[in-house]
Amino acid sequence: MSKVLLVHAKGGPPLGHVLSRAAAKAQVHLLALSALPPAVAGDAHRLCASVVTPTDADRGDLVSLIVARAKAVGADAVLTFSEYAVVAVAEACEALGLPGAGGAAALARDKRLMRRTWHEHGLPQPEFRPVATEADLHEAATRLPFPLLLKAAWSAGSTAHQIIRSPHEVSGAWRRSREVMAESAQLGYAELHVAEADADFVVEQIVTGTAAEWFDDPGWGDYVSVEGVVARGVFHPVCVSGRMPTVEPFTERAGITPAQLSPAAQDRIVALARDSVDALGLRDCGIHTEIKLGADGRMWLIETAARFGGAMTVPQIEEVFDLDLIGMLVDHLLGRPVAWPERALTPAQARGAAGSLVVLAVDGAGAAWQDRRVWDFPAVADRVPLSRGSRLSVVAESSVADGSTVPVYDPAAGANTMAALCLLSAADPRTVLRDFETLVDALPRILPAAQLEEVSR
Repeated sequence: MSKVLLVHAKGGPPLGHVLSRAAAKAQVHLLALSALPPAVAGDAHRLCASVVTPTDADRGDLVSLIVARAKAVGADAVLTFSEYAVVAVAEACEALGLPGAGGAAALARDKRLMRRTWHEHGLPQPEFRPVATEADLHEAATRLPFPLLLKAAWSAGSTAHQIIRSPHEVSGAWRRSREVMAESAQLGYAELHVAEADADFVVEQIVTGTAAEWFDDPGWGDYVSVEGVVARGVFHPVCVSGRMPTVEPFTERAGITPAQLSPAAQDRIVALARDSVDALGLRDCGIHTEIKLGADGRMWLIETAARFGGAMTVPQIEEVFDLDLIGMLVDHLLGRPVAWPERALTPAQARGAAGSLVVLAVDGAGAAWQDRRVWDFPAVADRVPLSRGSRLSVVAESSVADGSTVPVYDPAAGANTMAALCLLSAADPRTVLRDFETLVDALPRILPAAQLEEVSR
């Protein structure tokens, strides 16, 4: 039986989903760089031939660690679904002579290199400057139009994003972003391979997006993501996912599969995603490309990742289009034939729709809840009036336990302050969007109020 080394770290699709699909295709050996979520720890030991958690001393040379473990188990393929381990796994695959993202993986991880590559290819994106020091940021602020967005070059989940509206906000934004990156590293949300990656930033112009010219219904966010795969250097788009509007500064609230776009609009979006992926030169990996939508048909590239979309994007695609992307990628890396979609699938080909909602302590307008609340999914499932036929569930491994106080939303920390991740299935994308709006509005009323002693804990 073929053997696969799966490198687990924070982020990506839920580990439970990944393990069950990968184990159906090969013998799985798990190298856990992050602690296993309690909700799936038992399944991990049941589904995997081995589970190894390296010591801190073993992590000094992550590529060598992965290579050694792959050789020890006789792995025929090595893969990860975590943003924070993508580069290390790509380099390990190169050393082992196995298919992987390739030497260009860092271009799809370091936002400075990514934007420089796209600039060299003449692709549309916000004007930007790389910054490594506070002085660099002050200099960039004299050359770019306000407002600006400061991003950590190696972050994910909108972590350490800071909007800078005037020159006097530059120093404060720099300090706060550096603090958040340090805090994220303590939580395990940080690049695992590149030394001092938390010191690398990029600042960029904030372009004005609009959803009104792209969607027939109100309520959609002004950006989308194209999900797909690169197989032997050829990009295969799978579908386009839509979004709810972000929470300031640009924290993602919900993704919906598929996006309710016209065929012509989807074709234009997918074409730009293809250009972005081709420019990066990736070889064998999942792909997640985010694109900002503007007026008069304008688009700007936000980022491309050499891995599948996080949260519940992969399970959503499986439910809606009956495609097991995890299993298909495992098959491909093992040299088995895979029938990738000939072109991006459309809403007309979907079997209903599905979406994932990140529970944050903010209302539909992005304002903080007026008081602290306790997460209680049974109360949510029982009392939120969803559409007929809609089904709501909670992703336990990505959520706090029932009875836990919902964290205060921190704009700089982004998704680090989420309380839960919910999955909703419905008849069509419009219904998912409407039900999510209902859910967001209902949460601060339905969830129990936190007592003072709960908040202090």
